[in-house]
Amino acid sequence: MSKRLQDQGPQRRPPKRRTRRNDSPTATLKDVAERAGVSTATVSRVLNAQGKVNRETEAKVSAAVAALGYVPHAAARALASRRSRTIGAVTAALDNPIFAKGIQALENRLEQSGYGLLVASSNYEPARELKQVRVMVERGIDAIMLQGDSHLPEVYALLQRKGIPYINTWIYVAAAAHTCFGFNNQLAGRSLADYLLDLGHRDIAMVAGITAGNDRALNRIKGVKTALEARGLTLPPSRIVERPYALSDGRDGLREILAAPPIKGRGPRPTAVIGGNDLLAIGVMLEAQQSGLSVPGDLSVAGFDDIELAANISPALTTIHVPVEEICSQAGDYLVARIEGRPARDHVALEARLVVRQSTARPGGRPGGDRGKQR
Repeated sequence: MSKRLQDQGPQRRPPKRRTRRNDSPTATLKDVAERAGVSTATVSRVLNAQGKVNRETEAKVSAAVAALGYVPHAAARALASRRSRTIGAVTAALDNPIFAKGIQALENRLEQSGYGLLVASSNYEPARELKQVRVMVERGIDAIMLQGDSHLPEVYALLQRKGIPYINTWIYVAAAAHTCFGFNNQLAGRSLADYLLDLGHRDIAMVAGITAGNDRALNRIKGVKTALEARGLTLPPSRIVERPYALSDGRDGLREILAAPPIKGRGPRPTAVIGGNDLLAIGVMLEAQQSGLSVPGDLSVAGFDDIELAANISPALTTIHVPVEEICSQAGDYLVARIEGRPARDHVALEARLVVRQSTARPGGRPGGDRGKQR
């Protein structure tokens, strides 16, 4: 190294000039406001979908956000507002079409109000649900949607202690201690059984969902039993099996029922089978056909939920239509209202209606009645 360089000491690089490219993460709310020619408060209203902003101003802000690549800092925003603008939802299963449809409806409604959605699946396991609720609370959710009312006391205690609004969905009990939006599963089960009894069926079986940790499945069974008992009939243990909610489980359930010893005073097999949901019912239909039984000639089959597949198989499935989009959309409205301090109804009953299709008939395959709406 030369003496001249040594005398100058360590060489320092000139400081880099801070530049901001369109995709730079350094853009601030103030930068967006300056580019759009509005106040930072207006930018916040546009980004949070709060208050009225005319379309021209909204377009300017949106263009500025896109040009600068601005991304709001969620943590900082949450600290400033004490809200994360995120709502949680713990659903029983994400691979069930009816639950997926409900989550989509909830997300669509929340998006309109400027809220995001965090989703988890409990797989009908109360302990797992508690763990998921804890994680969501730690992540700062503002509210949460749950399914049914079979929740551990710790779930309610945690949410109440933290002041987090919550709602139970898919159920309705007028005197319930907790907010609920949905329908009466017991009445729905009774309605479906009454329809089959009115057709002339006296030997009815059921492939139900697992009742442990699932009040909806349990109440549907209660409804079927109530309908039978009102006419002097019963649902013997060999005529009811519990299975997880899948097509293969429906097939397994019917095989078990058909393999059971004959019941004194009854035929060799039931003349009608109710599935705890449509997937179980469709599995029953597939197994019946594989076993050489015609549906509904030899065996009438009915389900719950009214998923899209129910109307598009052959024969089309008689079922209980669950208003899933209404339930979840209205649940979203309720939670947003609670977060924002607005009044909201805390118990809402929606109609779960019978939809009669071609999978049910009078014993022996004779055409049945026309209760319910044909689809």
